[in-house]
Parts: sequence; structure tokens; C-alpha cells
Amino acid sequence: MHIQVNTDNTISGRDDVVRFVEGVIASKLNAVSGPITRIEVHLQDQNAEKSGPDDKRCMIEARLEGRQPVSATNTADNLQSAITGAVDKMRNILDRELGKARERR
Repeated sequence: MHIQVNTDNTISGRDDVVRFVEGVIASKLNAVSGPITRIEVHLQDQNAEKSGPDDKRCMIEARLEGRQPVSATNTADNLQSAITGAVDKMRNILDRELGKARERR
């Protein structure tokens, strides 16, 4: 599974952020990673230099073998919470999608 992290120009500490994203994805999606070929993560600070509630956004897109990509988005007050929330949502989506595929067989 290849992980690609994209950030806007307002996200600082890119290397630390990439390591955090990879760690969260590895710990939470490892059990369902078999059919995942690629994960793209897009991080954005929606208010740029102003602070505000839920101004950090994380969108995750998972590309699955032989299927359409699935995505999950989460916003939060800080980047870590936005990432963790989006990965949790993605795990729920993948559990549901892959569970449906197993039921059809």
C-alpha cells in the first residue's frame, strides 16, 4: 500500500505530519489493507492564518483493487484530530465495503 500525503502551503512541519499520518494509517488500517493499493491524504488549513473552530481538514481517498475509490473527510480544531477522525471514518467505510464483498461470495 502506497501512502501519498499532500498539504497546502499553510501546513507547517511537513515531515512530522507525514510521519504522523503514516503511523495512524498503519495502526488503524493495517487489518484491512490487503485490497488497498494506494491511499492519498489531502490536508488543508481552511482559514489559513486565522484560527477558528474546525478549520483543519483531512480528506483521505483509498484506491482498492478492482473497485471504485472511496473517500472520507473530517474537520477539527487541530491537524492531529482531523487526521485521526478521517482515518476512523475510512476504517468504517472499508469495513462496510469489504464486508459487503465477503457477503456476496
